[in-house]
Amino acid sequence: MQIYKHFKRIIDIILSFFGLIAILPILVLTAILIRLKLGSPIFFTQKRPGRNGKIFKMIKFRTMLNTTDQDGNLLPNNERHTKFGKILRSTSLDELPELVNVLKGDMSLIGPRPLLIEYLPLYNEQQARRHDVRPGITGLAQVEGRNAISWEDKFEHDIFYVNNLTMMLDLKIIFLTLKKVFMREGVSFESEIKNNRFNGTTKNK
Repeated sequence: MQIYKHFKRIIDIILSFFGLIAILPILVLTAILIRLKLGSPIFFTQKRPGRNGKIFKMIKFRTMLNTTDQDGNLLPNNERHTKFGKILRSTSLDELPELVNVLKGDMSLIGPRPLLIEYLPLYNEQQARRHDVRPGITGLAQVEGRNAISWEDKFEHDIFYVNNLTMMLDLKIIFLTLKKVFMREGVSFESEIKNNRFNGTTKNK
């Protein structure tokens, strides 16, 4: 495991670099469609905690309208959703710009999903260990648990990953992620943030 940890970053750099080159036409076409259908900006950025809690700016394609009320406040999410945005999320195309985060070293291809900064003081000692590794574009909790499990169970998947980080486990997660995307099951990377906020836990195991 220790040896793979040293090579994991090299693998991330190689795969994200060549991955960005390979999907460049898709990125350009998606960006153009977002500009036409949703307007600008094309990208959605948000600060998230990375390895050791270091804050970085995560990059995604925007999937919602920026419609505001008469006072300039954004309307609720359900009023800003569009059919096009749902397609971006169901195909995980909105996640592709995160390859830039991987190349920069903010993220890894595989790891616990980066959550909100405001959650940092809510983690217990074990849950906080999810930040011992770089956050990932996809992770064990997304392919095994998805949205039907509790926050505590999601974090248990994250800690299992941290404790058992191997190439075989990463390959398994990549395979399951691709399977869910191609089967149009969708891996709801951000649903735990948008639909069900974490308010802390009484468990401390």
